[in-house]
Amino acid sequence: MKQIFSLLFAFFSIAAFSQLQTGENIAVTSTDAGKVRGYINNGVYTYKGIPYATAKRFEAPQKPSPWTGIRSSLTYGPVAPLIDPTTSVQDESEFVFDHSWGYTSEDCMRINVWTKGINDGKKRPVMFWIHGGGFTAGSSQELPSYDGENLAKKGDVVVVSINHRLNILGYLDLSAYGDKYKYSANLSVLDMKVALEWVKNNISNFGGDPNNVTIFGQSGGGAKVNTLMAMPSAKGLFHKAINQSGAFRTNMLDKATTQAITTEVLKELNISAEKIDDIQSVPFAQLSAAGKKALKTIADKMAKEGKPVVGFGLSWGPSVDGDLLPYQLFSKEAFELSKNIPLLIGTVKNEFMPSLFSGLSNASKEKVMEYIKNTYKDKADAYVAAVKKAYPFDTKPSDLMDIDTRFRPGAVAQANEKSALTGGAPVYMYLFDYQSPVMDGKYKAIHCSELAFCFDNTERCKNMCGGGPVAKKLADKTSQAWINFARLGNPNHPGLPHWPAYNSSNTSTMHFDKVCSVKPQMDKELFDLVK
Repeated sequence: MKQIFSLLFAFFSIAAFSQLQTGENIAVTSTDAGKVRGYINNGVYTYKGIPYATAKRFEAPQKPSPWTGIRSSLTYGPVAPLIDPTTSVQDESEFVFDHSWGYTSEDCMRINVWTKGINDGKKRPVMFWIHGGGFTAGSSQELPSYDGENLAKKGDVVVVSINHRLNILGYLDLSAYGDKYKYSANLSVLDMKVALEWVKNNISNFGGDPNNVTIFGQSGGGAKVNTLMAMPSAKGLFHKAINQSGAFRTNMLDKATTQAITTEVLKELNISAEKIDDIQSVPFAQLSAAGKKALKTIADKMAKEGKPVVGFGLSWGPSVDGDLLPYQLFSKEAFELSKNIPLLIGTVKNEFMPSLFSGLSNASKEKVMEYIKNTYKDKADAYVAAVKKAYPFDTKPSDLMDIDTRFRPGAVAQANEKSALTGGAPVYMYLFDYQSPVMDGKYKAIHCSELAFCFDNTERCKNMCGGGPVAKKLADKTSQAWINFARLGNPNHPGLPHWPAYNSSNTSTMHFDKVCSVKPQMDKELFDLVK
């Protein structure tokens, strides 16, 4: 009888726990601007679209105006305007990625929070997610994998994500035109710092520990992680970092180049220095078009002068401004600044696969070899030999052309530099190998494919990962590694083989796959060949 009562109690507890709870007095807590109300789902308190800052165009972020009463925070806030608004998509790839585009506004500085408890005095690790999309696009709700509910529930961590200014709104350098535009070249990065300050000041009300914050991001989000690690004024606002497919070694633009771009923008808009404030009221579409022309003009000028187009392809992005960002991201000074920040870094096996863009996913070996010879010329045979040595068990012809040589070399270089610092924090390296079964395996381990696993969201992301028990088992292992790293600075847990800290001698790399394993670097010869 006692056993029956225990089972009934467990059943009703689970039923109550999974029920959606909403109402005027449900999930109410405080921020420094006023009270907010969220909802509870599956035992997780959820808040969306809370303002963490506000700003006039091209000006530094300020604290939002306080509000009275309780602010409803049930749905995602606005996303940054896009320089290339989405007006059409490719049917198959859109099915796989399953984007949620949101609605745009220049007033887009919003923060989302998932937590298992509020106002309870607990000190949960905080996982601060920074979305991808380069420095020009994306949002905190763009992909279903970004939802923080499962990660918060599984690990008893507080998951935070943000929207912030992007593209020309976040990076146009107007610093030569008055003090109020002093930080305009790096406003997007300053937004992220201010969001971290919001976490420091408010996250304890959401059950989080402001002294145990992990920043993590993928692709452009990983590059933003690196940028924050090189930002002196952000030091102390986070304590660990995870960079997923975002270790880009190209230099940021310098002041001379960013100011030259701005001069061209103002020419396009016919705005004089005396009338500089007029730029704050130019319609965004017109502003964006002027920015595109200016970037092309300066890129063409640099090419004629024999100067390499450095930075992020002469696109909008952070730059060395001598203040917020005084160092290049891969400089000794930047590495020293983040010396004591443990780092988890890695990529996925296939990233931006050439076979998808060339229509060769299911091509014959002859067609694939034709592509390889056209691409690598006299190095083609050496390239094939290096790929086969690194991945001897791959069998599909297109696998030869789809091994990533664009993202992982930067991750390896960063891991080598950081792990060599005397007395520095540990580095852990991973490679996500798992091949998605979606579309007959066509999408392999594509860029973004690990996200569903580290957020424990494989069932939300069936379109990309296929879902099912195999994916779920790997998600359990992957997400627990991310959780343990956020909690302790060490991703090891009983579900994985022992994962040693990385250095350039042992090159220990965790391979996330149906069977996880630790191996030394297998692709050094390949990278030496294609660099």
